[in-house]
Amino acid sequence: MKVEVDVPKCVASGQCVMIAPEVFDQRDEDGMVVLLDETPAPEVHEAVRESAMVCPAAAIHLAE
Repeated sequence: MKVEVDVPKCVASGQCVMIAPEVFDQRDEDGMVVLLDETPAPEVHEAVRESAMVCPAAAIHLAE
């Protein structure tokens, strides 16, 4: 799995951080998404998929 984020689309809801904190974080100054791991381990793939699915801005893209 490869993860990409479209930071300009991010609305700083933080859903991805709550679901997959190993892969996503937020910038302190504005809450925008920070991608911590673009090729996460298989054990977090399901959480990453859920993060992409619930992102209100559709800013998370996955290639599997």
